[in-house]
Amino acid sequence: MVERVVATAEAVGMIRQLAAQHGALMFHQSGGCCDGSSPMCYPAGEFRTGAQDVHLGAIEGAEVYIGAAQYALWSHTQLIIDLVAGRGGGFSLEAPEGVRFLTRSRVFTESELGELGRLCVEPR
Repeated sequence: MVERVVATAEAVGMIRQLAAQHGALMFHQSGGCCDGSSPMCYPAGEFRTGAQDVHLGAIEGAEVYIGAAQYALWSHTQLIIDLVAGRGGGFSLEAPEGVRFLTRSRVFTESELGELGRLCVEPR
């Protein structure tokens, strides 16, 4: 089964480390502004999702959401959560670690898009 969101090994390692420190986690893929379009990592439930957020899936048990407007632009791509050196968004849990999560993407194949078309994703 094709997934809408996955993570690199480096990101998975940091997610595990953060979960050990903070408990259950969640991500929200930002649409920009203050946090520069970074995927933001929070303790589960600390970011309130609403009717305009789309649930993309989970990485290492951390639920991943994206705003509906951003989803409309990226729905043809698989989001790949990566980890890079540098300071992240001030509210994201990895910021004090000297690293930041970064979203990369790849365009789904026609076959994958067909499979995803059978899996309806709607805003919450």
